[in-house]
Amino acid sequence: MGDAKMEDFLPPYIEGNAVVRAIGDTWSSFSERREALGLSNPGTVENIAREVQKDVFLTNYMFTGLRADWTRPLSVSPLFQYTHSFAMGSPGLPPYGFSTIFGTPKVFMQANLENDGQLSAQGNYRWTNAFITKFNVQMAPGPGQAMIQVNNDFTGKDFTASLKSINPSMLEGGLTGIFIGSYLQSITPSLALGLEAMWQRAALNAGPESMLSYCAKYKGSNWIASAQIQAQGAVSASYWRRLTEKVEAGVDLNLQFAPGLGGGGLMGNGSRKEGTATAGAKYDFRTSTFKAQLDSSGRLSCLVEKRVLPPVQITFAGEMDHFKQQAKVGLAVSIETAPEELMNAAQSTSASAPSVPF
Repeated sequence: MGDAKMEDFLPPYIEGNAVVRAIGDTWSSFSERREALGLSNPGTVENIAREVQKDVFLTNYMFTGLRADWTRPLSVSPLFQYTHSFAMGSPGLPPYGFSTIFGTPKVFMQANLENDGQLSAQGNYRWTNAFITKFNVQMAPGPGQAMIQVNNDFTGKDFTASLKSINPSMLEGGLTGIFIGSYLQSITPSLALGLEAMWQRAALNAGPESMLSYCAKYKGSNWIASAQIQAQGAVSASYWRRLTEKVEAGVDLNLQFAPGLGGGGLMGNGSRKEGTATAGAKYDFRTSTFKAQLDSSGRLSCLVEKRVLPPVQITFAGEMDHFKQQAKVGLAVSIETAPEELMNAAQSTSASAPSVPF
């Protein structure tokens, strides 16, 4: 099926209108020039600095204490597995957790249940190759400990539009919650510009608030630079570079400009400036991965993941805070047990099976 034109959707009495035809011709000319640029999809505003913050940095993977994970795959197509997790000596990890994953080319679902009754679940549904709906639900014992988040991503050939809602509700007689809309558009093969708008209202007796942020992303041959300017006075910039085939490095800078006591005397209306700079590197060995990062607050962190055997992986994490004179260490063992026939099926279907919408 070819690309539909504007005239295909218009009634005959409107199609002959001179103004409508001029708008249609302008749009067709713009689409042809846009197609000739050969633009690619720039990703989402939420993951504009993914190469640095999620691939190189180890902030989301840092842990302390002892941890053990045992994963049991039950099926490859569809993907179905469950995991038992045990932890000791870590304030951020529960003593026991049970999680399960189910995935098909259209559906992805994951749920985690901790020993204290806290439940978190997330899932994705791929309506089409370009449109995916995501949800995230968290519940914990006690009042006010529930959260629901729904995200819709539309991925075009040279743009991505997203609409996110957090705790939306109409039960109080009006709309409350947090709503975030973002749009990222490729302008040239290297440059992408975008914006993000947020509207929130905690309750009907509180007034609504809105903010607008701007972002930009530039992609070179082996490097990516991005920047974001937020309405509340925050500026962030990141730079990622692939040094060799196995080595990546990244730098991230965050600046906060908030009202406070500045240089205007005891009751002055100056601004308080705070900032954090972080630099990190990632090295991929044949059977292991090493990550390290250092920030301006004096924290040095490292993470080593080593595949000892095909079903066994050992992870070591360490962090040293030079200013606070504190050190943290974590050690984890992950074991994946699967029947031999299931492993053979995974190797034979991994190349031909469509990807799961994680």
